[in-house]
Amino acid sequence: MKTMPRRRMALKVMFGAALLGTAAINTVHAADAWPSKPITLVVPFAAGGTTDIVGRAVGQKLGEALGQPVVVDNRPGAGGTLGAANVARAQPDGYTFLLATIAHTMAPGIYKSLPYDFQKDLEPIGMVASTPNVLIVNQSIPVKTVQELIAYIKAHPGKVNYGSAGIGSTEHLSGELFRASTGTDISHVPYKGGAPMMTDIIAGQIQMAIETSPSANPHIKSGKVRALAVTSAKRSAAYPGVPTVSESGVPGYEVVTWYALMAPRGTPDAIKQRAGAELAKVLKQPDVVSRFDEQGVTAGDMNAQQLAAFIKTETTKWIKVAKDSGAKAE
Repeated sequence: MKTMPRRRMALKVMFGAALLGTAAINTVHAADAWPSKPITLVVPFAAGGTTDIVGRAVGQKLGEALGQPVVVDNRPGAGGTLGAANVARAQPDGYTFLLATIAHTMAPGIYKSLPYDFQKDLEPIGMVASTPNVLIVNQSIPVKTVQELIAYIKAHPGKVNYGSAGIGSTEHLSGELFRASTGTDISHVPYKGGAPMMTDIIAGQIQMAIETSPSANPHIKSGKVRALAVTSAKRSAAYPGVPTVSESGVPGYEVVTWYALMAPRGTPDAIKQRAGAELAKVLKQPDVVSRFDEQGVTAGDMNAQQLAAFIKTETTKWIKVAKDSGAKAE
């Protein structure tokens, strides 16, 4: 076996080191140059709903921080999975992101198959926000507490419908968890977003919903719908005097809807790190915090690694809820 001459070996080592150095420099330059054009933020639900409200608020601020517009692209359908699939197939160049929600950890338990793997095909950037859901009813329903609602449903089996932003959405699984926890007979009516669902509950086409706070908040304040309880473990400062579902006689009931920034798998680390750093700064801006507080929203504080672990835990939780409740996408 011949031994490689020392000079040639030294040259190979130097050449390899040079390549690594060049790659590192190129990565840094790519992050420095990014973004050089508008960024698309895919919001996987219809305009006017909570995901859209959060996406536009944060997108505007991120655009200002990055020096390029962040354009919201609403891609509603299939409980948020159509938008997620769109981003999973996008070029991983830092110009397409997804505003993921709790619904994306619910989907694996609802659908027989999905065209993407949420934990493998999309990479976390950071948590954007979280908010409790609110159990609301149409003003014509003669109930003012959760226990009165349960009694009303049992007195009218099969006659009470609850709405959602779509199959597999947070409202859907929140409703199924409520049905299973209370032993009530309620029927699911899916919509293509929270906004059209709210229109119908105000009009009396459906009787109840467990909707996200920002979407429900203005209609609760205006008296168009009645809030019976919030779904968080503790009461929300946004709804003084409104109890939790758990303390209202449904112990252990808890749902917190969250929103997270995700990128297609393979997006350069330097770009993900910069996006995460800018997001963290945006979420600490006083006007963002104030706007969120008014709507019962808490700014996120998880980095990419923490978010990845959280998503894994949430997916396991909601697969079990779907299995126990029997909820499925037909």
